[in-house]
Amino acid sequence: MTEFVSALLLQSGYNAALVAIGSALLGLAAGGTGTFVFLRKRALISDAAAHSTLPGIGLAFIIMVALGGDGRNLFGLIAGSALSAIVGLLVVDWITKSTRLPEDAAIGAVLSVFFGFGVVLLTVIQVMSAGKQAGLEGYLLGSTAGMLFQEAATIALVGAISAGALLLLHRRMIVVAFDPQYAETMGFSVRATDLMTMGLVLLVTVIGLKVVGLILIVALLIIPPVTARFWTNRVDRLVTIAAVSGGLAAYIGAALSAAYPKVPTGAIIVLVSFVMFAISFLLAPERGVVGSLLRHLRFQHRVHRRQGLLELARGETIYDRMTLRVLQRAGYLRGDGVATLAGRAAAAQELKNEARWEIARRRNIEFADAARFDGLSQIDTVLTADEIAEIDAELSRQIGAVS
Repeated sequence: MTEFVSALLLQSGYNAALVAIGSALLGLAAGGTGTFVFLRKRALISDAAAHSTLPGIGLAFIIMVALGGDGRNLFGLIAGSALSAIVGLLVVDWITKSTRLPEDAAIGAVLSVFFGFGVVLLTVIQVMSAGKQAGLEGYLLGSTAGMLFQEAATIALVGAISAGALLLLHRRMIVVAFDPQYAETMGFSVRATDLMTMGLVLLVTVIGLKVVGLILIVALLIIPPVTARFWTNRVDRLVTIAAVSGGLAAYIGAALSAAYPKVPTGAIIVLVSFVMFAISFLLAPERGVVGSLLRHLRFQHRVHRRQGLLELARGETIYDRMTLRVLQRAGYLRGDGVATLAGRAAAAQELKNEARWEIARRRNIEFADAARFDGLSQIDTVLTADEIAEIDAELSRQIGAVS
């Protein structure tokens, strides 16, 4: 625990601090970029891009060794993985446009073939006599334990560039995500915007290989936006929360990886992100499970209270046990089922409000907000004081006419 706290406070050494900051920038970029992939419902395309990087890593390693260089040079591996991912995405696009196969089928075919080819190349690399291939498998699940200063600085720099590009392009991406036709009328090319989004996904993917690994990078792109969706309905806040969620998960995961070097970096970052998702799933006030349950219970309580008071006002016998408990807990009924003074007053007021609601519904039946006149809300929260006064005047005329 002490090591973890030290890593969180950037006190575990210069390289560990740089890795944590670089990972946080990667998480910010991944969360923000993943939001637009999530909104466009194209999460699988990021999976294809990630799995398509593996052949590029293997080929780049072999080429660099053949040229007499260090096979694990990060710049070379990033270039190779980027080119391979671009080829994979182009193949997916070609299959989708040239055949009748849907995009998900094309993605499944491409990612499996590319990943299988990459595994074959890694197997060949392991029996090579040169190239420092030890640790190359870290690109599958992520590994920061042996990260060099240049590698960490590269990840931090490219992560910052990706985050900056996202800030510049977010308005265009939002419009395209929600209304492609309207985006075209505004002069935004949908295809060009999709390509920009995929470019950012590709950028996040290739720089995230060292930290998260190609198998799990898609989780860092998708889980933060899903987490953020529980907290807001606004796109600008969704992007912000997703970026912060991704950055925080990557930062905490990198700190845990520094404290416990034997734990796979990518896996622990994804687990931290999942914990944040689980907390949001349970505790988010609007969309969380607990919040939804509490709203349901409050609604149920209002229904039983209203129905019970109306039955009291009309002199009817209350048979429902839940209604009896609600009225008794509110002090409207005694234990023997006899109404209290407060209960009779509340019942009379509820009966009056029910008559008010009937008039309000009749007056507003043609309006779209007529569904708000459900009789469960406080009438003064739906109608203005002048409207209530007019309804009371009409109610008084009706009572006078009857009498």
